Amino acid sequence: MIKKTRKKALSVLAVSLAVLALAACTGANGGNENKSTSAASKGEKPVVLTTFTVLQDMAQEVAGDHLEVRSITKIGAEIHDYQPTPSDIKSAQGAKLILNNGLGLERWFEKFSAELDAKPITVSAGVEPIDIQEGDYRGKPNPHAWMSPKNGSIYVKNMAKAFCELDAENCQDYKANADSYAQKITEIGDKISEELRTLPEAKRTLVTCEGAFSYLTRDYGLNELYLWAVNAEGALTPSRMAKVEQYVSENQVPAVFCESTVGDKMQPVVESTGVKYGGELFVDSLSEPDGPVPSYLELLQYDANLITTGLTGEAAK
Repeated sequence: MIKKTRKKALSVLAVSLAVLALAACTGANGGNENKSTSAASKGEKPVVLTTFTVLQDMAQEVAGDHLEVRSITKIGAEIHDYQPTPSDIKSAQGAKLILNNGLGLERWFEKFSAELDAKPITVSAGVEPIDIQEGDYRGKPNPHAWMSPKNGSIYVKNMAKAFCELDAENCQDYKANADSYAQKITEIGDKISEELRTLPEAKRTLVTCEGAFSYLTRDYGLNELYLWAVNAEGALTPSRMAKVEQYVSENQVPAVFCESTVGDKMQPVVESTGVKYGGELFVDSLSEPDGPVPSYLELLQYDANLITTGLTGEAAK
């Protein structure tokens, strides 16, 4: 009996020692894992949010490999009255900066950004605004300033400044990236100027669904007409539709266009006047990577080509 008790005690002791040894090993490994996790965290890139995909592309060009840039809204989204979801808020936690266009574009931005610790940055700061001339938003700035390559360069410089304040160590890279990118935007702008300024006077009216091209038409000397001034404002009325139809017919406008995020709102004008539908122009969103405008630079060039082709019947060179 004594032998059995002693044997049982030794067995329990052996198991206890094994458990302690395993715990010690686990603790040691756990400590290494924690250190490894901590190191990985330190190696992660700071996250910068943007309100839509066009800004995301521009910001990533300036950020290079130093920052991770994400867009809150997805490709093809309507950004004026976007309704952020709880998952948007959750995925945005931990971001350092949140870049918004400003000029009244993102009507949801103030409430959304209030839920975050990220510092808000308005990238259109310094742009000379064009006031909306009609509708509920008359007298307020037209928000689509990035559709002017001249303004695009201002956006880029504002991004570089914000990134330098966030990450001073890589400031020179941000400035160099911004300068190089701004030069590419300028070159695109010069090419667009050559294309659009060749349009004859009788074909220099750009008719679109939304008044999103005021900055572009100002820069390149085009006339502008639209169904409503700012998307989702509910200003599309029968009288407005009739006004556009009358103008198109009387002035023999060669083609009309609509924005990719709007749908077929121009179809009634096409049907009533017989005018050619020139196609979808991109403004508030890029396309998928394999689409026609996966980047801001390609968006500018694509729209210019489409406008030129629609109004002249000849492809831009």
